[in-house]
Amino acid sequence: MSAHAVASLLALYLTAWWCCIGVVMGGLAIVWIHDLTGGAWGEPLRAPLLGMARHTWLLALLFVPILAGVGALYPWAADAARGAQRWAPDIPAHSAAFKSLWLSRTGFVIRGVAVLAVWVILATMSQSGRHARSPRFAAAALIAYGLTVSIAAVDWIMSLMPLWYSSVFGLLLATGQACAGLALGTWLAARRGAPPPVLLDLGNLLMTAVITWAYLAFTQYLIIWAEDLPHEIGWYLVRRAGVWPLMAWVLALGHFALPMLALLSRRVKRSPPMLATVAAIVLVMHAVEACWLVLPSTGGHT
Repeated sequence: MSAHAVASLLALYLTAWWCCIGVVMGGLAIVWIHDLTGGAWGEPLRAPLLGMARHTWLLALLFVPILAGVGALYPWAADAARGAQRWAPDIPAHSAAFKSLWLSRTGFVIRGVAVLAVWVILATMSQSGRHARSPRFAAAALIAYGLTVSIAAVDWIMSLMPLWYSSVFGLLLATGQACAGLALGTWLAARRGAPPPVLLDLGNLLMTAVITWAYLAFTQYLIIWAEDLPHEIGWYLVRRAGVWPLMAWVLALGHFALPMLALLSRRVKRSPPMLATVAAIVLVMHAVEACWLVLPSTGGHT
């Protein structure tokens, strides 16, 4: 198998894996938020989302092919031995030095194992009676998750185009995961006949989540496009070719405009079939977003 074929296969694998881990970790984040806030809205979500989180260890093991194939998938790994010379003269010397220190195969593997270990530990502790519904544990878990998902966003997704960066990227991906977890929980609650007041609350929360995701995504785009710096706009330039402009519109409509407009209606939020349909759309858009995040960045552009 050619190197290009291996890289393409790993890119598809990373897309599917990121989609799955996003739903699991996003669902855990929703459970931790419920531990902090309380309320009837979270009761129908807890059991299925925590049950799904029991398989976090399996998803962690399924990341091994990415760790093993880092040299084939990530463009910075092929010439890691060159150090800061990899980036010259595209970025300033101090940035090149930091990138060289951060983007090494050993560091990538160590950070990846550490992030996954933290996620498995958090998922396991969330199942125990001692930590279930504990606001203290939930607050600590959310902080740990926020830090580790930011590292994961930089290492596993952003470094597919190592010259590009965005300071909001980690928060954007964490919000996308929370949307996915909440969408799955809402879909299950609606399908299992949760009472209308609970469905109304879940609909309002889902609307807030998709608006927050859209705000962060548009803010990132607006700032980068306005600055028009070569090492920043590259992320969007590779998404202007092929099917990706259409995919951008699909995300804008399916992950924001349509769910938001539908969830403005109390009738939709109180109707189990309608709310389940909206939640299913948001969940499908999470898979589309995973494709948007990974696949254009692996087309040979750095």
